Amino acid sequence: MSVVKINVLTVPEDQRETLEKRFAARAGAVESSDGFEWFELLRPVEGTDTYLVYTRWRSEEDFRRWMERRGQAAHAGAQGEKPRPAATDATLWSFEVVQQAAPRQD
Repeated sequence: MSVVKINVLTVPEDQRETLEKRFAARAGAVESSDGFEWFELLRPVEGTDTYLVYTRWRSEEDFRRWMERRGQAAHAGAQGEKPRPAATDATLWSFEVVQQAAPRQD
């Protein structure tokens, strides 16, 4: 059964562009990982400063393996001086997929 991880990031308005550029620069950091199924960066539209980083994994074990190997390196940034985080707070939500639907293929 697939699992979903949603990283909830509080991002001040003046840091939104920075956050989005950092995610764009990390393209490919997770896509080739064993068990990876999906990624989306969701920008708030109104009324909140919270971004959602949605990833879907084949299993909890696949996610943990990625975090132990590549995930930490992907989030570490360049060596030397590390840039200031764009988010002021982060929380990780975890879910199991129990139902799903896709568009009909007529």
